[in-house]
This record gives sequence, C-alpha cells and structure tokens, in this order.
Amino acid sequence: MNLKLEHSLKIKSNTLQITGSKSESNRLLILQALYPNISIENISNSDDSRLMQKALQSNETTVDIHHAGTAMRFLTAYFAVKQGRETMLTGSKRMKERPIKILVEALQQLGCEIRYENEHGYPPIRIQGKQPDTNYVSLQANVSSQYISALMLIAPSLPQGLEIVLEGKVTSIPYINMTLSLLSDVGIEGYFENNKITIKPRKEISPKTIVVESDWSSASYFYSIVALSDNTSVTIGSYKKKSYQGDAKLAEIYKNLGVETTFDQNTITLKKVSGKLRKLEDGLNLSNSPDIAQTIAVTCFGLSIGCYLTGLHTLKIKETDRLEALKNEIEKLGGQVSITEDSLRLAPTASIKKDVTIATYHDHRMAMAFAPLALKTSLHIEDANVVSKSYPDFWLDLEKIGFRIIHA
Repeated sequence: MNLKLEHSLKIKSNTLQITGSKSESNRLLILQALYPNISIENISNSDDSRLMQKALQSNETTVDIHHAGTAMRFLTAYFAVKQGRETMLTGSKRMKERPIKILVEALQQLGCEIRYENEHGYPPIRIQGKQPDTNYVSLQANVSSQYISALMLIAPSLPQGLEIVLEGKVTSIPYINMTLSLLSDVGIEGYFENNKITIKPRKEISPKTIVVESDWSSASYFYSIVALSDNTSVTIGSYKKKSYQGDAKLAEIYKNLGVETTFDQNTITLKKVSGKLRKLEDGLNLSNSPDIAQTIAVTCFGLSIGCYLTGLHTLKIKETDRLEALKNEIEKLGGQVSITEDSLRLAPTASIKKDVTIATYHDHRMAMAFAPLALKTSLHIEDANVVSKSYPDFWLDLEKIGFRIIHA
C-alpha cells in the first residue's frame, strides 16, 4: 500500500493510546513461556509481538519469524535450551542477511547445539534443544543488546543460572537494564556490575501480572509532529515518568527542539513552546537509544537545522542499513547528509522539495519517521503497511490528529 500525505498546515490536539512497548512485550513473552504464572496486560499489537506469540505456541519444527529481529534473537536462545526439541528458525530474505553468529557462538559456549542451514553466521539455523553444560559465557560488549538480553532471559531457567561476561565497552545499556528490571518484576534476582551480568536460577515464581508501558519509540513520531507544528499539543498514553525504556530520553532531547513534556498519571502531553531552537550539531550520542535516530534526523531536517548524531553502529544491521537509507531519502528531499559507520551529520537546509516519494526499505521506522514532514510539504510513502511491524494503528492515529492521507 502506497500513501500520499498532503501538506497539512495545522493539526488538532487529541488524546491517543499507544500500543505497549514491543521491547518489553517480547521480553515478557519469553519469561511467560518459561514461567506460565506470568500474566501480561497492554501487550504490544505489533507484528513482531504477534509473531513471537505464534512461535512460542507452535509445535512445528520450522518456525518462520519473517522480519522480526527481536524474535529471531530471543527465540534462538529460548529454543536452544528447550530440551529435546528440534527447531529450524528462519525468516525473511532480509532476516537471512542479519548476523546471528555472536549469539550462536555464545550459546555454543554453553554447550548448546546449533548449526547453520545455509550461510555461516546467518539464519536459518537448526537448533537441537538441550540443557547447557556450564553457567558461564562471554561475548563482545559492543554488539546488539538483544544478544545479551536473549541470554539473560533464559538464564533463570538454567539449573545454576548464568554469569555473562561482556568484553569491551558496553552499548545499549538501557536495554540490558530493562531486561534486568523485568526479571526483577517477576521475582528473579540479577545483577549487572563491572561488565558482568549475574542471573540467579529460579525454578518457579509466584503468579504475577505485569502491565507493559506504552512504546517510547512510537511516541517519538508525535514529538516530531509537535516540533514541526506551529502551535499544538498531543496527549498520549500509557507512560511512566520512571521508564525502563532508553528511548524515554526523548523528553530531554526534544526540549532542544521546542517540545515540552508534561507527565500526568499514566499520560504525557507534548506541547510546542516558542523559543530559540538548539542545534544538535555538537554531537548527540544515541548509542543507548539508536531507534530514535531516524526521527530526530528528520525532525531537524524539517526544522531547517543541522544535527550530528553518533553511536549509531547498530543501525547498519537493522531491517535495512538505516544510515544509508536516511541519507538517500533526506537527499531526495533536498537535504545534505554525510554518514560514517556509526554517525550521521545533517547540514541545515533552507527548503524541502514537494511530492517526493519516500522508500521505506521494508523498515517501519523509515515510514513513520518521515511522515511528520507532511506538516512542511506533501510527500508519498511507499509500502506504508510496513508500520504494522511495531505500530499497526499509526496511520489511523495520524488521521485522528488531522493529517490528510490519500490511499494510492
């Protein structure tokens, strides 16, 4: 499905309910599979979480998780310790290009049996579930935190728990802390000190109900909309002032881009405030929250200010190479972007081209990050259905606040 977003000069204030965090939901789904006493409320309605639920309920040998990267990582570890079960874990063409070697090697250190079906280091993989031989594993620290969280989530189900030693500088620490916090919420003891994560074993837990906080990554698009508007406010729920999600730093970052955040019980209200914008050209390190990089870059482009974003090395192995994709699409619109392996620099741009078609590269965040630019110009979004990966109601919610959307 392709969409045309007409130039919308004004949006209306509204209150929206955002689906639960995909990151929290998928972690809790693995824990629920290991400890059925866990109940989950406000679970994400994203494709990724639905695919995770389907995979965990499947008795088939072949499990296809399509584009769901988190599911691939978490399920690799889950099925590796599912004693006596053989699983062939596969996915989309892009998933077969995304590396899994570091996690597989970590699980093999534990004595797990995993082999590659095609190319070494990449899915599909065949897993013969067994009980690990040891409770110690080491892996590089500067890798996707999903590899580390995958090991943490299965750790309490192991007879001796697990000690995970991270070698080098750790990236995406908030996601590791999120996993620790969710483990603690269900009664599992864990520690993260001096590059060492220790998770204690737990055979059983008491019945628990966990309410998933709404997704801060999804909130980012409304921060962008408010920043690009003339004078508006949007209220979204359900959010906590003390969040487990690294992307909650949006509230602080967008102060520099003219957006004030007010917390009220379980909602946040985003309001446009007047004042001088602070250029982000001195460098904003997003190593702990790389998923909001696309939104911030596009917001700055729409505001005609520059930015320099760093700590983005994990973006190259996402649904697409997000740095290259951002450069391509912003330059179509008339911007100037330079990228390295882990950074993006945007030059201030005085004007934005009209009726440009934005390619989404099978990446939900490309579609949603560029949509707010309809407040500045008309544009077309290719493969707009891709948003269902994390936020199925995105286009409906944009129409609720006044965006004019034509289905092509």
